[in-house]
Amino acid sequence: MVDSWQQGAESSLQWFDNLYKQYASYVYKIALYMLHDPVEAEDLCHDVFLDVMQRREQFDPRRGSIKAWLGVKTRSRAIDRLRKQKKEGLSYVDVVKSAANNSTDPTVETVLTNLEIENLHESLQHLPASQREAITATYFRSLRQKEWAQITGRPLGTVKSMIRYGVNNIRKQFIQMGWLEP
Repeated sequence: MVDSWQQGAESSLQWFDNLYKQYASYVYKIALYMLHDPVEAEDLCHDVFLDVMQRREQFDPRRGSIKAWLGVKTRSRAIDRLRKQKKEGLSYVDVVKSAANNSTDPTVETVLTNLEIENLHESLQHLPASQREAITATYFRSLRQKEWAQITGRPLGTVKSMIRYGVNNIRKQFIQMGWLEP
């Protein structure tokens, strides 16, 4: 698909047709999962593919797959719609939690989980190295804070502060991305 993506202008209509056939149901499932409204989901799916057709140069194959790019684009558009609607006074987080509890489609849950993981990895890359290393060691490699302090030769209080600041920085990034409420 990436090859046809890069070939471009001479067969753009055929390229778009193939892209749509391959990913329309994927985009629709994410939209429906997040919006809980088939009409809104179809409209969002249309908007996403219209945007892709008009701005396909935004895709960078070095940053990830087309599927991931479409998933992130769909999720972002759905969040924008949810923010505009604010149905029944529910926050985005409430709507997503409700959707997760009511979902019967494991594919959608897997997609959203993968997006959360991708966003976490991206957020980690924006942390100062000391915070990123401390969080990675204690959360992902299951080292205790005391063990990490001994390995790095830093005081335990410093390691605890680095982790606390790092987690707070990730929380701020997730708030900016719309994954958490302030």
